[in-house]
Amino acid sequence: MQRKQWDLAFLAAPEEVAALRRVLRVHLGIWGLHDITDAAQLCVSELVANVIKHVGHGTPATLEVSMQGTHLRIAVNDPDTRALPTLVVAASDSEAGRGMALIDAVADRWGVQIHDDRKVTWCELATGLTSPNGHVGGASVTRAEAVLDVYTTARPPRERSSSKLSVAISEETAIDVITDFLHWLRAHGSDPDEALDRAQTRFEAEVAGTT
Repeated sequence: MQRKQWDLAFLAAPEEVAALRRVLRVHLGIWGLHDITDAAQLCVSELVANVIKHVGHGTPATLEVSMQGTHLRIAVNDPDTRALPTLVVAASDSEAGRGMALIDAVADRWGVQIHDDRKVTWCELATGLTSPNGHVGGASVTRAEAVLDVYTTARPPRERSSSKLSVAISEETAIDVITDFLHWLRAHGSDPDEALDRAQTRFEAEVAGTT
């Protein structure tokens, strides 16, 4: 799975925050990073709120989302190189000074980079990936990937793609795998429908256990 950096320009305003959160959720869903979506959305909200409060309403800014190794990196660019975010200890009932404290609590690390024409406030979240382009899902997904690779190699050359399989093609390959295993079960005297029911039940239980 290729996770290429993407960025989105916006004007720092409260009404933009919800839109940025929605766009982020969609992208993280495509990237398979569902488990950290809530934390990532919180970070975006606080980074943008920091620009609104300390740089100014309507400030042109840019959201950048990328992979930094196996961490998700969220960064907000703004043109003010003087208004630096700081981590302060806010009172429990205080509405001010809590933005960076929340990011510090949620993210693995965060920081600020100063350039000639802008500053970049960033944070990084652990994804649970073993490689930047890997999949989240543990041993089950790894085993499935191995089987799909075998089926892809077995296809006639004209049906292979020189690039990584798209999700649509991978889905068709997965269906081929399931179909072949159902034939195998039937050939060995087992009930394919019963096997599918058991597999579905186990899958739903495992998914429920991770949410």
